[in-house]
Amino acid sequence: MSKMQIFCTSIKPYSLLNRMPEYISPLGLGDADFPKNWMNEKKGKNIKHLNKYYGEISGFYWVWKNKINEFENDDFIGFCHYRKFWLNYTSNEKSKYSYRSLFDDLLNPLNNIFKNKDVIQVQPIVYKNRNLFEDFKIIHKNDMLNKSLNFLDEPIKSNFSNSLRTNTMFPLNMFIVRKSFFIAYCETLFPWLERCTQFCEENNLLKSYNTRLPAFLAERFTSFWFSQFDRRHYLSYARVGSFFLSEKVNNLINPLKISFTSRMYPTIHKY
Repeated sequence: MSKMQIFCTSIKPYSLLNRMPEYISPLGLGDADFPKNWMNEKKGKNIKHLNKYYGEISGFYWVWKNKINEFENDDFIGFCHYRKFWLNYTSNEKSKYSYRSLFDDLLNPLNNIFKNKDVIQVQPIVYKNRNLFEDFKIIHKNDMLNKSLNFLDEPIKSNFSNSLRTNTMFPLNMFIVRKSFFIAYCETLFPWLERCTQFCEENNLLKSYNTRLPAFLAERFTSFWFSQFDRRHYLSYARVGSFFLSEKVNNLINPLKISFTSRMYPTIHKY
């Protein structure tokens, strides 16, 4: 049976991540100090110095360079974030009046989708009045997404460009894929992102909200890359708030296991 491991990236040592199911492994990024039981990108081959630009992507690099040999070809490697977690289902509406806890609704490694799929993506955002090129320019006030195409070879360049003319994006740099798919993604992503980052630095684009411009570029590329494959599926996710992340709350109770009568998830974006 294939193994699945989800690396949960965080730049702070939130104790909530110690309460996750065993298949979710906290991965500390950046300069903070993390618990000894956490994985830490400062150990091993890393690009920690780029975390301020790459965000969670520096964690992808660390897993690729330091953990990949621990997986068999059919095993699944995935990523989530300190406040965004995979759910075990797909829904277009938020749940209401359920006594199940969030812990009960987190992704189950025995979910049947892993039997015949190679790629799991986050439930997509579908924009009503703009494509991905237009959305990026509105948010980031520059044309860097279009310029980034110049750092790709054909046919990837044309395929990526075509995907950016659509109105559908699988956001957040979250995915779960088989080992071979992850390796192929990293081998393409990181040389391209290095050239994009160099261009951004030379043109003074990495400032204020756009300090993480490479991570936002990678988000569009990740959406495109894994959308190319036929054997794929998508799942909803939950974005937790300050109550779940509070250290005071976590010192008293496990907020993941509290039942709610009014639900906050799945997280659904409508544009």
